[in-house]
Amino acid sequence: MQAVSPDQLAGARIEVQAPERSLLVASLLSLSGGFLDAYTWLSLGVFASSQTGNVVFLGIDAQSGQWQRMHHHLLPLAAFILGSLVAVRSRAILGCLVGEILCLAAAMLLLHHVPDEITILVLSFGVALQSASFRQVGHWKYLSVTVTGNMLRAIDQVVAGSDRDAARGAGTMLVLCLMFLLGAALGGCVTRWLGTWSLALPIACSACVLWLCRRPGHPR
Repeated sequence: MQAVSPDQLAGARIEVQAPERSLLVASLLSLSGGFLDAYTWLSLGVFASSQTGNVVFLGIDAQSGQWQRMHHHLLPLAAFILGSLVAVRSRAILGCLVGEILCLAAAMLLLHHVPDEITILVLSFGVALQSASFRQVGHWKYLSVTVTGNMLRAIDQVVAGSDRDAARGAGTMLVLCLMFLLGAALGGCVTRWLGTWSLALPIACSACVLWLCRRPGHPR
């Protein structure tokens, strides 16, 4: 009979006591992050969650004097910063997740009925509430809105050591990168098919996370 390592026991304990740190939750949020970036790029010409892309286009537009387009990429940055500040100060992860669901639902109803700038603000603010609240899977840090940081963390785990915990950490990060990629692929496909109503999928992902995390005794 194979003995269970302390690392495995610690990982299982974390998922039971803190379900918001489970790989399933992180995978759903990473899937949603990739989906939302594809959706907002195709629908609005900006990124809701990947602010690196917005910063790149902001610099290009500023250099070329495209002030209107520069303003277009500045809006999600400002909304993301504001949403992150609210999430970090409140530390109410489930409340922030509910806030994201409400923002996504509002954006789904508002798109093409109000100026796109308003929809962009609502989307990026909602995404920031979620991404700033859920930043740990097991005992590893991660981001649900990008792959670069997670890829580097996977490499760090591989280089740091050859023990089972390092391998598990590297595998976890790679899974989240693949889930982000899958979300982006789904976002590109579903957005062309369903248009505005495509936001129902990331809303469903966040609702599943909310259900998984709402366990008796879990701090609200």
